Formats: sequence, structure tokens, C-alpha cells
Amino acid sequence: MELGKKAVEFANRAASNDTVVNVFLVGAFAGLTVRSFNQQRHIEMLESQRDSLVKSNKSMRQTIWDWKQKLYADAEADKKPVVPLSKLKSIYGEVALVPQSAEKTDGKASATKIMI
Repeated sequence: MELGKKAVEFANRAASNDTVVNVFLVGAFAGLTVRSFNQQRHIEMLESQRDSLVKSNKSMRQTIWDWKQKLYADAEADKKPVVPLSKLKSIYGEVALVPQSAEKTDGKASATKIMI
């Protein structure tokens, strides 16, 4: 019990002492500063990775575009291509596929016969 009273008395004196409070605040500020510097370095690393990925993506997009244009040119040049140009364009989504229309009736719904 005596030890508990001494610990509480020591804590009260430390809390009222400006030097102890100032040391605690400086320590907290130093910890926050270190964390901030680490986060800033991490952000800069991520930004450089992003820039690298953007350049890589642009390069890949250009390569894919070149390949697609070469495919189109090859399909147009051949008399009997392996894959026709119209099929290539539909694969790449450049030509909307026209759905085959159902047989027209005279405006009447076709009745289904059920045999029992």
C-alpha cells in the first residue's frame, strides 16, 4: 500500500512538473516527425512506381494498337484471309453486330399448340 501511494505521489509531481510535460511533448512531436518522413518517402516511391506504370501502359496500348492495325491490314490484303476483316472488327467491338431478326408474322403472336 505504501508503494502505491509513493507511485501516485510521484506521478502527480511529474504531471505538475513543466519539464516532464515538455519532454513528453517533444518526444511525441519527434515520433510524429519520423512517421511523417517515412510516409513521405513511401508516397514518393509510390508516385515513381505510378509514373513507371503509366509509361508502361502507354507503351503496351501503342503496341496493341499497332498489332491490331497490322491484323486489319493483313486481313484486307489477303484474298482469302484466315479471319475475315468483318470478324476481326466484331471481335474488337468496332462494328456492332446486327442481330438476326426473327421471322415476321402478321402482327399476331404465334400460338403454341398443346396436346394433352
